[in-house]
Amino acid sequence: MTEPDDGDGAPSEHDAVESLERLGLSNYAARVFIALQRLGVGTAKGIHEETGVPRSQVYGAAEELAEVGLVELQQSTPKRYRPVGLETARRRLAEELKAEADRAFAFLEAQRRAGTERETRDDVWTVRGREPINSRVVELVRQATETVLIGAPAPAFVPEELVATVEDRHAAGVAVRVISESEAVRDIFAAINSVEVTAPLESGTMDYTGRVLLVDDRVVLLSAAASDDPAEETAIWSADTAMAEILSRAIASSIDSLVRGPEDGA
Repeated sequence: MTEPDDGDGAPSEHDAVESLERLGLSNYAARVFIALQRLGVGTAKGIHEETGVPRSQVYGAAEELAEVGLVELQQSTPKRYRPVGLETARRRLAEELKAEADRAFAFLEAQRRAGTERETRDDVWTVRGREPINSRVVELVRQATETVLIGAPAPAFVPEELVATVEDRHAAGVAVRVISESEAVRDIFAAINSVEVTAPLESGTMDYTGRVLLVDDRVVLLSAAASDDPAEETAIWSADTAMAEILSRAIASSIDSLVRGPEDGA
């Protein structure tokens, strides 16, 4: 039967049942599987007496466990059940969990693609946090068909997935331009042949704590990071709006001035 928490911080049987439920087992299957660890081999009657699970439900729980490869069934009279080894069980549950996650996220990805096609472009959107901003930047660059301009103050603002996406878009004929005062950032993109990598004419002219992204003169993303904690980053972005068009032109013009100088850009 279920034992209460002994108070020393060790997980109780109740905790174990809940954890197994989160890994995908039903309550009865979790309780049966735990009981079989104590019994080694058990019949429906023995499992019922050990767990209190109704005997009629033990059969279904055992079948559930057999389907995911957690118990072996002996076709005897009465039927006998034996659990697989714990490492095997751990691996099987991990595989099941991953399979469920893959199925769920495959569906979500399809919904995201459909949603992107229908996405309303009438607003300025706000994104908070380094990882969500990284994901948004990569997604926007992935949509590029003509041009991409990236400005980043440090390598921390350049995730590996962005570099891979830039390589992919560049190979597809998209003109990519990168500007940064950081030599490390420039080196990251300089490894991609024919990507235009530049620094401002004067050091300190890009006194900006976040990143800049322009895509096809129709998408703009600007972020700002806290000076005391660069990981605390907030971004705004807009696509296919009048504001995005105006900001894109203004930012591109400003960057041209930083790279070429006001007279050259005139």
